[in-house]
Amino acid sequence: MRWAVLAAVALCGAASGQPWPAKAIHLVVPYAAGGPVDLSARLVAPRLQEALGQPVVVENKTGAGGNIGAAYVATSAPDGYTLLASPPGPLAINDSLYKPESLGFKPADLMPITVLGTVPNVLDVRPGFPAKTAQELIAYAKANPGKVSFASQGNGSTSHLTGILFQKLTGTQMVHIPYRGTTPALQDIMASQVDLFFDNLGSSLALQGDKLRILATGGNKRDPLLPDVPTLREAGVASFESSTWFAVVAPPGTPAAIVQTLNKEITEVLALPEVKQQFAKIAVEPVGGSIAETIRFGTSTTWLTFRSTATLVRQ
Repeated sequence: MRWAVLAAVALCGAASGQPWPAKAIHLVVPYAAGGPVDLSARLVAPRLQEALGQPVVVENKTGAGGNIGAAYVATSAPDGYTLLASPPGPLAINDSLYKPESLGFKPADLMPITVLGTVPNVLDVRPGFPAKTAQELIAYAKANPGKVSFASQGNGSTSHLTGILFQKLTGTQMVHIPYRGTTPALQDIMASQVDLFFDNLGSSLALQGDKLRILATGGNKRDPLLPDVPTLREAGVASFESSTWFAVVAPPGTPAAIVQTLNKEITEVLALPEVKQQFAKIAVEPVGGSIAETIRFGTSTTWLTFRSTATLVRQ
């Protein structure tokens, strides 16, 4: 992630000259409603509304691996009234996956505000899938190249690149089926229309059992919410790691004073005990923190790996 340095932006008021905020703030989610980034944004929005004294409205603008919603925000007026709440795809990955002319915006120009939360990814399989363990899944996929399908939240999404990384590390070949977010992908997993899905833990946890089976987690250690479910590293995929995060950003050129205010208020909302409890219910760990810390989320080793994977997909 190569976001602009806030210090280069002059400390000034909104372009209208009115005290900010003077009207509703729109928080755009570039994926379908019901997924963890959407739920996280909707948990934060009412508390942020109380803090700022203006409505905070969550909107879903889906498509193109999150690029449609991200481009909408990136080309909106830089006045603090249109923001993006997004997983890493449009912010830290898609510029390695898509050609610049088709992306519609420059991720490096978006103004980082803060990270809403982090969540581990898990390997889901449809009901009735013949493999009962991750090892059996790998063996089955190797024996049936091109016959196992995997869902994703869209091209360039974490679930897409996790699937590509899984294939690379296991020597398997699967068919990618992109969706417009987590919810429609889960619906087709439960309906046995697709074989597997590398999903966020929070979305799949309540469905574990008859509706789908979680064979493994993507962290470097077992998740406390699934103590009996092994990691993919334990299953023999030694260097595998997959998790995701959700960040809030603003259009290029948004005044630094507004960005700093949003950073402060959202971070305070995320620290509220009731918000932490609500995030825990969807298996998301609230983060918050400084703008510099937000930038570092996009340059971690995990995301550099995903960027490299995206480059392979693009080629």
